[in-house]
Amino acid sequence: MARGLCSTASLVRFCQKLNRLKTLEKPTTETSLRRHLTMLHLILLGVGGMVGFGLYVLTGTVAKEMAGPAVLVSFCVAAVASLLAALCYAEFAVRVPDRGSAYLFTYISMGELWAFLVGWNMFVDCLIVGAAVARAYSSYLDAIFSHQISSFTKAHVGIWQVPFLAQYPDFLAAGIALLASAFITCGARVSSWLNRTFSAISLVVILFIIILGFILAHPHNWSAEEGGFAPFGFSGVMAGAATCFYAFMGFDVIAASSAETQNPKRAVPMATAISLGLVTSAYILISTVLTLTVPWHLLDPNWALADAFYQRGYSWAGFIVVAGAICAMNTVLLSSLFALPHMVYSMAADGLFFQVFAHVHPQTQVPVVSILAFGFLMAFLALLVEFEALVQFRCICALLTYTFVATSIIVLRFRKSLPSSSQGPGSPVDTQQAPAPEPGQLRPALRPYLSFLGGCRPGAAVAWALGVLVASAITLDCVLVFGDSALYLPPWGYTLLLLLSSTTFLLSLLVLGAHQQQRRQDTFQVPMVPLTPALSILLNIFLMLQLSYLAWLGLSIWLLMGLAVYFGYGIWHSKENQREWQVLTAPHSSLEEMVPALQPPSQTPAQEPRHMEQPTSP
Repeated sequence: MARGLCSTASLVRFCQKLNRLKTLEKPTTETSLRRHLTMLHLILLGVGGMVGFGLYVLTGTVAKEMAGPAVLVSFCVAAVASLLAALCYAEFAVRVPDRGSAYLFTYISMGELWAFLVGWNMFVDCLIVGAAVARAYSSYLDAIFSHQISSFTKAHVGIWQVPFLAQYPDFLAAGIALLASAFITCGARVSSWLNRTFSAISLVVILFIIILGFILAHPHNWSAEEGGFAPFGFSGVMAGAATCFYAFMGFDVIAASSAETQNPKRAVPMATAISLGLVTSAYILISTVLTLTVPWHLLDPNWALADAFYQRGYSWAGFIVVAGAICAMNTVLLSSLFALPHMVYSMAADGLFFQVFAHVHPQTQVPVVSILAFGFLMAFLALLVEFEALVQFRCICALLTYTFVATSIIVLRFRKSLPSSSQGPGSPVDTQQAPAPEPGQLRPALRPYLSFLGGCRPGAAVAWALGVLVASAITLDCVLVFGDSALYLPPWGYTLLLLLSSTTFLLSLLVLGAHQQQRRQDTFQVPMVPLTPALSILLNIFLMLQLSYLAWLGLSIWLLMGLAVYFGYGIWHSKENQREWQVLTAPHSSLEEMVPALQPPSQTPAQEPRHMEQPTSP
């Protein structure tokens, strides 16, 4: 009996380790980072982070292979999903007194294991961005030389017919990735004027494409004779939306810059909404002129925008487009290589990843081991993996991360406070005369009608409702996506499952809304919680199910590898685990003596790589 109780207690302690929260340090609000970024700077950061690779490469790919001219509808759906996710990012960015990232947001709201998985996803996300951009860069250079590079490789190496792998090894893409890694390893930084120059060139080229494209537009290219507006139907539009979601990844750079922003409460959400609106407009206009200039089925997806002008006899315009694409890809490639070591450094500094990757060279202030190791891994992916597979794998990883962030918003809103004393004594919440209902409790006005929930401890009913909401969202999306094809359901069975899952989703949403939330006037909060993050969860999962089985297979393998790293290393070397162990083993004689041991270990700011600062305009 005693042995069974001991085993149960050990299991409880182990589960508590998985869900322990990161304690934020007070000094993080007063770091050496100057608050010099205005709303205009943030808008430029967001636009620069989103406009580039997706516009010059994905537009043609989705139009040719997935949606046809309806690619502009795909971009609209992806923009809505991105806006919902971006609002969740914005709330965390202005509330958490540190550089924002989905890893940190999840660590302080949901727990250590979930934070590690999010960080693990962000880690491969940066790798895939670099590899995909290197392959796109290689495709544009190959197109400039009339595809002589790819023809030479195919003639001497051959063509592969293996799923997930490219038709031939792209040595040029691997060389581009290694060259960019070597450039950063030497301690070089992309200066702000160089970023501004590349961004300005890209924006000018975009305006040029839109103006000349509308001049050359032929409405006949959307007619039924050319396949119509949506030749692949609704399923093609939604599959295109899942891929187009890639084009909007980059808005998180605004959240990451919140610690350096003047008045982040107003600037971060406004800049997020404005930059997403501008980028969405640019993608819609570019998609329109592309499919009106040349019939969608004649596009070359490797360099569609430039090829459209070449097909119409404007080779000089195609050259200008190629120059703009190369400028945009340069900034995206270097930005991803800058962000990758920063992500790994954050996890290593928290003890969740191997400490060797947190080592910074004393002279160059660059994590040489991290950049070299991941530079070679990025080059390996660019060499062998198919471009479309890279894009889909990044989309599924990002959508999973955004789902975690949306879930974290719900958890945070119904929790008493952040795991730190981030609220000052003079905040509006603390100065209320009458005690406010505790977050997570049933609203007083609804207690007579929902008496069966009144006996639950604060937060218990919310936790169950959130779990049911996520499960019903998965079920509802599976029915919508696979109900007619993969599940082979009769009409009555399809309708019954659809009604049950949607009703369960709505009921769990109502249960969440019946509980008290945090209400703060001193910071930005996502409007209409829990509806907004719930819709984000529902739409993110729906888009994930539109991706190929190879993307799901790759995600499953990557998550299993991450779990092996966490349970083999991270859970035991975590800084929070060390703090708990110090508290348990320290010979304290009184509660007052235990207080210093409960404080988080201080980290030396000088050890953080200097080159990790966000560029002024990526």
